[in-house]
Amino acid sequence: MEDRKANIIAVASIIILIIIIIVSRILLALTEPFFLIIGASIAAILAIIVFYFLRRRFHTRKRKMETVIASEGAELRIEYSFLRKVAGLPTKFRFKELEEATDNWKLLIGKGASGSVYKGELKDGTLVAVKKIQHGEERGGKEFRSEIAAIASVQHVNLVRLFGYCIHTNNTHFLVYDFIPNGCLSNWIFNRPSSAVNSNCTTGGGCLSWQQRSRVAIDVAKALAYLHHDCRSKVLHLDVKPENILINENYNAIVSDFGISKLMKPDDSRVVTSLRGTKGYIAPEWLLGLGISEKSDVFSYGMVLLEIIGGRRSVKAIDVDDGDRSRRRFEYFPKIVKEKLQSGRIMDVVDPRLLDLESIDENEVTKMVHVALWCIQHKSRRRPSMVDVVKWLEGRVAVAEPPETSMMVVDLLSIGKEEHGVGGGENGGWQNRNKRRKLGVVARVASQINGCLVPNTTSTNRSNSFTYSMSIISPR
Repeated sequence: MEDRKANIIAVASIIILIIIIIVSRILLALTEPFFLIIGASIAAILAIIVFYFLRRRFHTRKRKMETVIASEGAELRIEYSFLRKVAGLPTKFRFKELEEATDNWKLLIGKGASGSVYKGELKDGTLVAVKKIQHGEERGGKEFRSEIAAIASVQHVNLVRLFGYCIHTNNTHFLVYDFIPNGCLSNWIFNRPSSAVNSNCTTGGGCLSWQQRSRVAIDVAKALAYLHHDCRSKVLHLDVKPENILINENYNAIVSDFGISKLMKPDDSRVVTSLRGTKGYIAPEWLLGLGISEKSDVFSYGMVLLEIIGGRRSVKAIDVDDGDRSRRRFEYFPKIVKEKLQSGRIMDVVDPRLLDLESIDENEVTKMVHVALWCIQHKSRRRPSMVDVVKWLEGRVAVAEPPETSMMVVDLLSIGKEEHGVGGGENGGWQNRNKRRKLGVVARVASQINGCLVPNTTSTNRSNSFTYSMSIISPR
């Protein structure tokens, strides 16, 4: 644009000088003033022409130099990006690049408490999943840093691969992951109508065979064993659940979503942190404020393993007619599994869809149930390491029958609003409850309620405080 303006000005100046010469000739004839004017005009025209060619030559050399520098810079960026990929380090993307990759955020493939996930394609054709984390500045930044710290340098076939990241504003962060085509595990093990929509995971779906479920269980166990034992710092996932386990094109499991993960020094036995995670998968010691360790992930894994076996949630709400009115009760699947195991009817807990399609070895079911019951032991020191779990599931070591244990059921369905009028959203009070006061624990004997946890409906509507009902179900 500047070159064009300069050219226009030069041409206009020459034309004006020529017009001045012509007008001077007409008005002054061949007098002395005319010759002075024509001499000055010709000198000015020559000066403009010389300046034009010098400027053009200068800009030509400048453009050549800029081209060389840009080319060398591109080569350096490509080499730098290649070296980062070889080293397994994430690349920093520009926001515009992610907009183009996701076609302006058109294809939403998942949505959860930690953010939204969009499908995209990089310029080299690589399919990616772009996770958008948009919360308050403190929480969003904390989740972003946690996920980067936990997954940036780890390399494992059963852990989601982090390509890069982007910081757009103080409150918006992006993580770029490898795209996993078959969605999350919950869509492959839980029986639901085809029209049902899971807001947390909208891709994939079906029913995994028993062999595929066994493979998934081993894959997840290997991923957690790697995080707990083979990294320089122990990585605690802290949110192991079916929604955070993805299924790739070969039906192998990929563990994802490290938004609330923690790094733990090898010589630390426990870490004290605020209560977070997902209801139904949180270890008892975390609920009681006793600190967390890698055994907290083992507990969550045990709950997921039972859900893989049974094809149902560990806590299931059932509406029961009680005379003129109906009430809701909750079945605790681990307790049902324990009872079936003791009565010799372990096949009753297997997903009925599998029993209709294939023949399943009862010994394999028993082995997986034993592993799951070992993992959900109430006392964390009794739980096995994930390395032992892998050996058990692969059949390298025989698994013994697990010991008797108390099974804790936590009724979080009666959570109201936080005290003092502070927002009581799904995550607000849930994450900060340890900061306010100790947990209120209400213990009841399971036999008095027919083995089911019945929510308290007498006082929840009249109170703005959190109601925390914990029932200890004693195995028979």
